[in-house]
Amino acid sequence: MKELTAKDKEFLLNSIRNIYDFPKEGIVFKDITTLLNNKEAFNLLMTHLEDRYKEYNLDYVAGIDSRGFIFGAVLADRLNVGFVPVRKKGKLPGTTVCEKYELEYGFDEVEIHLDAFNEKKDARVLLIDDLIATGGTANAAAKLIKNVKANLVEVCFLLNLTFLDGKKRVEEHANVYTILDI
Repeated sequence: MKELTAKDKEFLLNSIRNIYDFPKEGIVFKDITTLLNNKEAFNLLMTHLEDRYKEYNLDYVAGIDSRGFIFGAVLADRLNVGFVPVRKKGKLPGTTVCEKYELEYGFDEVEIHLDAFNEKKDARVLLIDDLIATGGTANAAAKLIKNVKANLVEVCFLLNLTFLDGKKRVEEHANVYTILDI
């Protein structure tokens, strides 16, 4: 399995723009749009993910709303597997199952279609998103995948904000792979 060099990681990190005091004062928002529009950085990232996961015998890649859709859909295409969106509540038609999670002030929910993985019994699923902070959304998404009887093989994030310790919350469900630890 190909590992990223320190130089590759630095290149990816430098392709991500910091937006200070967004969405509120004191927050440094990691803006991945600058990575997405940098064809060399985006290709490096997606080639790395393809190399990592091509031997995992995945059936699906699930992406968390909304930036996880970008990485997840491209990776699913490269691996020739299905893509499943994990959406914010009320955004999917049809029969869904949802999971509530706690926010700093209140609660939110994510959902997937009840039959998202029914094509294959015990489907092997990779869950992906751009960033893990406190882990609330990813933890809820991991629970959803397991609740519909799929096999959550691994959870992957481009960025891990280590000072918020969200990775630990998700590790109870599956191995967590992070590319850049900040």
